[in-house]
This record gives sequence, C-alpha cells and structure tokens, in this order.
Amino acid sequence: MNLVITMSRRYGTGASMIAEELSEKLGIPVYDKAYIENELHENNFSDEAEVIRNLAKQSCIILGRCASEILKDQPNVFNIYVCADKEDRIKRIMKKENLSYEAAKDLLEKNDRERAAYYNENTGRLWGDVNNYHMILDTSELGAENCADILIKYFKRIEVI
Repeated sequence: MNLVITMSRRYGTGASMIAEELSEKLGIPVYDKAYIENELHENNFSDEAEVIRNLAKQSCIILGRCASEILKDQPNVFNIYVCADKEDRIKRIMKKENLSYEAAKDLLEKNDRERAAYYNENTGRLWGDVNNYHMILDTSELGAENCADILIKYFKRIEVI
C-alpha cells in the first residue's frame, strides 16, 4: 500500500528525528521545506501544494508545509502532530543549536508564531487543532526516541505495512 505520512510539529519536539527513523525503518523518503521549495523552483510546479500532491503519489513522509490539509481527501494519508512541553523543547533546541536558554526560547517562540501563521494563512484553520490529525504524539511523555517504534507498531496493527 502507498502510505503517506504527514507530520506537523512544534519546533523543538524531535519530529525530524522521528521522521528520519521512520524513513529508515519503512524504507521511504522524508521531504521537508527545503526539498519542497527546491522542487517547486527546479521543476516548474505552480505551487507547493502541487509539489506535495506529486510527492504523495509514492510512499513518503512529508514534514510540515500544510501537507495534512493538502492531502486530507486521500485515504492513504496518515496525519501526525508532534508536540512536547515548552521546557523540553527549549532544552532540545539549546543542545541542538548550542544556544543559551533565552536565545532558544526566543527561537522557539518565533518559529511557533511563523508556523501557526503559515498554517492559518494557507488553510484557514487553526494549527495544532487535534481534529486535523489522526494521532498526536507528545515527545515529553513518550520520548522522541520511542515514537517511531510506536508508529511502526500501530501501522502493523492496522495492516498498512
């Protein structure tokens, strides 16, 4: 089955790490903002939505870019939202980016504002609304390192892999 996983996330949750691990375990590619923007400019697509619909013709993982909304009518799409406590996110950003607490906090808040605005502007919906996703993963509670295994187990149980 062609499985397309969309992953919306708050900044600093570890979602990119989860996506990479899922990619390795499932043998499918991960597409992010940089990849989608590159495809848009190099291959004469009319907009990011067209790029995303084209990528979703094959099994893949798409990080952000309103993919959950763009692909909402496709039955093979599984939408995930990754969240975490603000303090955990700040600590992860501090470590990853080698920043002070205040700098990491400022970066987190800036990214969250930008992502929320982008989602709202492009969908007219509220970013992070649980009704827009099939599953919510809280990496503060579950541990980012466990989330790929949780998803793999779930996909096996519902027989999509």
